[in-house]
Amino acid sequence: MEYLPLLTLVAGSAAVAGFARRTPVPAPLLLVAVGLIVSYLPGVPAYGLDPHIVLPLLLPPLLYTAGVESSYLDLRANWRPVVLLSVGYVLFATLVVGYAVYLIVPGLPLTAALVLGAVIAPPDAVAATAIARRVGLPSRITTILQGESLVNDATAITAYKVALAAAVGEGASWAGGIGEFALAALGGVGVGLLLMVPLHWLRTHLKEALLQNTLSLLIPFVAYAAAEEVHASGVLAVVVVALYLGHRSWQVDFATRLQEAAVWKMVAFVLESAVFALIGLQLPVVLKGLGEYEGLTAAWYAVAVFVVVVVARFVWVYPATFIPRWLSKRIRERESNPGWTGPVIVGWAGMRGVVSLAIAFSIPEYLDDGAPFPGHNLVLFLTFTTVIGTLVVQGLTLPTLIKLLKVPGRDARAETLAEAQAQSEASRAAQERLDSLLAQESNTLPDALTDRLRAVLERRRNAVWERLGAVNAVTGESADDTYRRLAGEMIDAEREVFVRLRDERRIDDEMLRTLLRRLDLEEAAAYREE
Repeated sequence: MEYLPLLTLVAGSAAVAGFARRTPVPAPLLLVAVGLIVSYLPGVPAYGLDPHIVLPLLLPPLLYTAGVESSYLDLRANWRPVVLLSVGYVLFATLVVGYAVYLIVPGLPLTAALVLGAVIAPPDAVAATAIARRVGLPSRITTILQGESLVNDATAITAYKVALAAAVGEGASWAGGIGEFALAALGGVGVGLLLMVPLHWLRTHLKEALLQNTLSLLIPFVAYAAAEEVHASGVLAVVVVALYLGHRSWQVDFATRLQEAAVWKMVAFVLESAVFALIGLQLPVVLKGLGEYEGLTAAWYAVAVFVVVVVARFVWVYPATFIPRWLSKRIRERESNPGWTGPVIVGWAGMRGVVSLAIAFSIPEYLDDGAPFPGHNLVLFLTFTTVIGTLVVQGLTLPTLIKLLKVPGRDARAETLAEAQAQSEASRAAQERLDSLLAQESNTLPDALTDRLRAVLERRRNAVWERLGAVNAVTGESADDTYRRLAGEMIDAEREVFVRLRDERRIDDEMLRTLLRRLDLEEAAAYREE
């Protein structure tokens, strides 16, 4: 039963995440809280957070799903704030937090304190995206937070390697650190650029959706491993490949897109749930061996580091937001004034996560000369308390803060109007294509089928506009909603008949699967939503 703990973790975290969907509490926060409680129940095994598993096996698929769902065009339009946060802020936080810890903790060497600063510098990709989606942040803020979380891990991991080399006695200089950072960044981007085109070519030339989706599952691991093999940033390689493939996903056939969306949705759900549960389950591990730092001393250090982390983000965010506007007239003309509320949200949305813990667990226990790593267990403990503190305090209060600041969310009506206008323009093009095809003798169809093609096109054209119009006085549904519901009821009736015929042995199971798949595709085409 050696696999029982793993199965229990996956099943339990999925159940908690599913329950969280029925509550106002974001799933990451509930998973962490349950993990903290469960970690001290009798009989619960110790779940160690192995960095050799988290970084190469869990981080790539999580980054890939976030990258594919991100907008390359939006990120390009907001490249300045994304770079200032994902690179500038991470390096700033590494130095500020490291030096503050050096002053706060007596006897802790500056090199060890800078290791801690690098470890807890990057906000978490999964936490930021999950909570941003849940609270409905404005699209530009969401784009900036997503872009930051895609790149900042690469910056932090590189900064950590430089600080660790100095701490363990391998020696490190500013020039060497800058060189290593440049090599990791440029190398990671380079590997991503080399891989993205051939990988996309493979995706578009494989003829079976099953093979295409198998390739899709391998892509993030291939990109990460290839970059790490040449000592470049695997994180940046995955992000570059994901952004390119996501931007060109329309060139892949529909069957692959349907399957791929379902597969990656499931993978992301399982991994995100397990990751946040693992964070909570680390409590017994990080409390071991604190020694002289136990009790009120450790609590004081934890609170102080948490405050420094939060304040340092605001100290960076406000100048990074407004100084470029003051210095550049072009920026002022091109971008709307974010006001003071936008930076507040960005500053408060700096939750830390599993990457920080995974890096902390990779810190060696001994220096090159055989002496114990100074404050090893304290660094681990402070990383854990900072992760928990930011997830719980900032994650729980972020929705309330958005309401208090009256930050406008996404304009649903404006988005629906843009969707309707896009659909109308596409429908006109489809109508012209259909008319030209039907004019050819080789495309002659019975009138009934011709009318069906035109009716489907007309319904697609009108469906979005109807969401903007009046609703059914009895049900509160739009005409499109009623259409979906009635189409679903009809399909359910057909499905029941097919199952009954199978049970009566009038058709076999293979034929049943064929007929059910046909209905499934029709149901998907009707955009039925539960």
